[in-house]
Amino acid sequence: MAGLRLGPLLRYTDGSSATVWVETSRPCTAEVRCADGAGGTARTFQVAGHHYALVPVSGLTAGTATAYEVLLDGARVWPLPDSPLPPSVIHAPGADDEVRVAFGSCRWAAPPAGGNDPVGPDALDALATRIAADPGGERPDVLVLLGDQVYADETSEAVRRRIDARRGLSDPPGGEVADYEEYTWLYYESWLDPEVRWLLSTVPSCMIFDDHDVIDDWNTSAAWLADMRATDWWQERIVSGLMSYWVHQHLGNLSPAELDADPLYAAVRDTPDATDLLRAFATRADAEPASVRWSYRRDFGRVRLLMVDSRAARVLDEQRRAMLDPGEAAWLRTQALDAPGSCDHLLIGTSLPWLLPHLVHDVEAWNALLCRGGKGARWARFGERLRRRADLEHWAAFPESFAALAGVIAEAGSVPDGPATVCVLSGDVHHAYAAEPSWPDDGPPAPAARVLQLTCSPVHNSVPLSIRLGFRFGWSMVARALGRRFTRHAGCPPTPVTWRRTGGPWFGNQLMTLTLRGRAATLGLEQARSDGTLRPVWLNVELASIS
Repeated sequence: MAGLRLGPLLRYTDGSSATVWVETSRPCTAEVRCADGAGGTARTFQVAGHHYALVPVSGLTAGTATAYEVLLDGARVWPLPDSPLPPSVIHAPGADDEVRVAFGSCRWAAPPAGGNDPVGPDALDALATRIAADPGGERPDVLVLLGDQVYADETSEAVRRRIDARRGLSDPPGGEVADYEEYTWLYYESWLDPEVRWLLSTVPSCMIFDDHDVIDDWNTSAAWLADMRATDWWQERIVSGLMSYWVHQHLGNLSPAELDADPLYAAVRDTPDATDLLRAFATRADAEPASVRWSYRRDFGRVRLLMVDSRAARVLDEQRRAMLDPGEAAWLRTQALDAPGSCDHLLIGTSLPWLLPHLVHDVEAWNALLCRGGKGARWARFGERLRRRADLEHWAAFPESFAALAGVIAEAGSVPDGPATVCVLSGDVHHAYAAEPSWPDDGPPAPAARVLQLTCSPVHNSVPLSIRLGFRFGWSMVARALGRRFTRHAGCPPTPVTWRRTGGPWFGNQLMTLTLRGRAATLGLEQARSDGTLRPVWLNVELASIS
């Protein structure tokens, strides 16, 4: 009899359809059966000895919520027997519904040893507890996870023990994950947490990778990549990382129509064992990043979310360095400007912040010009060492891409009947803040939309004192003046926008929530407390009002 190993995860939803992801213990037919008669079935596919299904659900009624159960070969496996948690539901949004978007990044998922969590309470656990206590109350309409869903390079004691028993810890990559099987252990550790498992079964989710899903500072530079490819373990890591991401995260990001049109997904379902097929796909994706698009678009009524791959899509050649390759940059512009007047709010999800504390931005821009050779070969070598040591690889470290994103945002925010807000949603930097850009009077027209950088991390991870002190100083006037000295040294051109911090910085395990109704928008930030609740820190801050 087939068992449920992982899931269910409610992924895509719209007014009539949804997808539900599961991993099972053996080949079987997975079924989602809703209380209102909606449902769907899918046969599992196999990858590296594991069995998965993404079940398409049809027949939902817009504006309603319905409880569902999961059956494997006709036997019910979800809800779990004797579960104290409420039934999982699928909410099919109505066209004019309010949309709540909760977002964050960086969730190190290791369970606490002996009840003592070394990195503090988990914000997803706290969110699940609140929703479970009041199933009919407010809940996010979508959970946007902006990277570092798993940590391939920072494993828990439990995972290291399993690695030691399987292959030992003495040879590289040591206690880091090495292959697909070990990646699955990270997802079990993360998604089998009882509260988080239930949360992901009842709140739709959108996901994108960041560096730790593969390795810290993934794709920092061409020199970094050459050094990694020279090792005898990197190729298996990157292929396994991309394979596991495609299976566990990427598939669920796509709509049923996109899945039906995806030749790789069709081939995976049609072959008895898709391992070699996915290995070939991941190998090509690594060797030719432009051959794959990990970015995607989701629409929630008149709210448009563009999730942007700011890791695998990079161009690393120092003379052509870009955060997004030309095809990816063109896709972003096309999607942001698609059907003018069709969205009230444009959200751009990128794991790495576009607007940083001023000193950090200036140092990264300065470093980028050094590494390009603007001050000679000796400075370039110094710049590369500094870039790796100080993690200088955000949008600011790709100056032309930073300016291009500013241009896309300005254009999207200026179209007739365009969005009321354009928000860049990011994580990565282990603190939270809001920043608002301004366009110079002598430049292109400023957008009519209100534009904000909204950064929130971590969901569950440590915030060392060095990060707290460094980022607090980075936002200061003294730091801003210091940053100008760096940019003058390298001859950096002026940025196309200036910006100011309008909220934060806040440190802790936390989530931000955007509430969007019509052309109105409010923002809140909540932090997880040791008693398992969420504490409001910044609540109901108005970003845009109904006009």
